[in-house]
Amino acid sequence: MADKPIKIPGPDHPISIEPNRSRVVVKAGGIIIADTRDALTLREASYPPVQYIPRRDVDMAALTRSEQTTYCPYKGDASYYSIPAGGDRSINAVWTYETPFEAMARIKDYVAFYPDRVDEIKVI
Repeated sequence: MADKPIKIPGPDHPISIEPNRSRVVVKAGGIIIADTRDALTLREASYPPVQYIPRRDVDMAALTRSEQTTYCPYKGDASYYSIPAGGDRSINAVWTYETPFEAMARIKDYVAFYPDRVDEIKVI
């Protein structure tokens, strides 16, 4: 990973992670994929907030790991999952940082969903 830059969140690119005690439910293909009261809300720079959901509250059997990977200089390497029940729309709908950088260690063992690749992400 020596050829990949590693950046630390700061005033020029703030990232905050806060517990979200509201119930967060994710549906795809008409089924509940995730249901938790232990989500983390990640706010990064000017991007919309993202709900990171603990794997223990995700139906991981409903996901299929894909070959897709990306790199974020603030978080590290992301792995992706598709949701077969959601059809083509739900390809690479889920991402996770399995070994995030130290500054983002709180999102290890959590997954996030692209809102446009699932039926809904409801915060109740």
